[in-house]
Amino acid sequence: MNVLEVLFSKRYVIKSREKELYYQIKDNIGKYKEFLVEKLGYHIIVTPNLIKLEKIPATPENWMGILEFKEKTEYIFLCLILMFLEDKEPEEQFVLSDLTEYVQSQWREDEIDWTLYHNRRCFVKVLKFCVSSGMLKVDDGNEEDFSKDSGTEVLYENTGVSRYFMRNFTVDISGFLEPSDFERQEWIGMNEDRGIIRRQRVYRKLFMTMGIYRTKETEEDFRYLKNHRNTIQSDCSNIIDCDIHIHKNSAFLVLKEDCRMGRCFPEENTFSDVALLCSSLIRKMLENGEITCPIDERIIMPLQQFTKMLEICKETYQAGFPKKYREMTMNEFTSAISQYMEEMELIEIVDADVIIKPALGKIVGVYPKNFKNGGKDE
Repeated sequence: MNVLEVLFSKRYVIKSREKELYYQIKDNIGKYKEFLVEKLGYHIIVTPNLIKLEKIPATPENWMGILEFKEKTEYIFLCLILMFLEDKEPEEQFVLSDLTEYVQSQWREDEIDWTLYHNRRCFVKVLKFCVSSGMLKVDDGNEEDFSKDSGTEVLYENTGVSRYFMRNFTVDISGFLEPSDFERQEWIGMNEDRGIIRRQRVYRKLFMTMGIYRTKETEEDFRYLKNHRNTIQSDCSNIIDCDIHIHKNSAFLVLKEDCRMGRCFPEENTFSDVALLCSSLIRKMLENGEITCPIDERIIMPLQQFTKMLEICKETYQAGFPKKYREMTMNEFTSAISQYMEEMELIEIVDADVIIKPALGKIVGVYPKNFKNGGKDE
């Protein structure tokens, strides 16, 4: 794994946690800097304590939240913790009650009630995330006890990393109300140079999305891809082990076997295996004429039919699944797989339809014929 793969895979590299990797990146990042700045418009933050690549998407995607968080309250807690840490020096200690009192004083909605288990449980989840992200260090105690008793004290230490967790903006964003406000702000300062904006947008989509699809809105980007395919292929393959696949209505950055850059598909988990098996079933349905592929390569399938396909997948292949997935009810299984495939941008659920995206058709998976026998010959 080269240093660019590391920077795309991690939020940041903290020296105190990965000292050897920190120096490896610091010594080698120079060779990638021109590509990152010119092609992606990305900047590298290097401090005595961490290295961070500011990875900014071309457009917001559904997977770009914090996957550990499930509720808006958890994001609010995180923002308030970051605000609290702004006034703390690196290595400065504080107790949990100081933080909960601050959150209480800054809460803008109904008064936060720490006697409610749900609120404490959410807060503990966020605290654990801050610790795992390197923003906080536990010097004494256990935040898990706070979920059981609101009077629990924990001694924390501010690491100073929190100052680099969020992206720094050069303008006042307090008046921003929509994601589009942030998108417009990103290109301010380029004097509306459409060539630079288009180039960086295309490269960001290749690196930060499952694929680029041709639509009325992306026609300009797709034309750029086709006109500059050789340059793009050369640029990308010179820094990571990959290929660029450009089709009539879709384009993909395809990583080679030994290349790992962030979250990629397929992953090494059962959900990913099931998605590959579903891709194989969809191909069979196309061959049998049960469904058709339109000119834009986006197959639209009624949700009921898609759910039935997932049920068939479980019934056919569950002998090869781990016990956890074999014992799932059909509703649990179809719901979990649908959620995973939507999160990975393989499908899009719109009302009573499922849009199957071309990315799912790039690769299929099959079990050996004797998979029910553990792969052994009968």
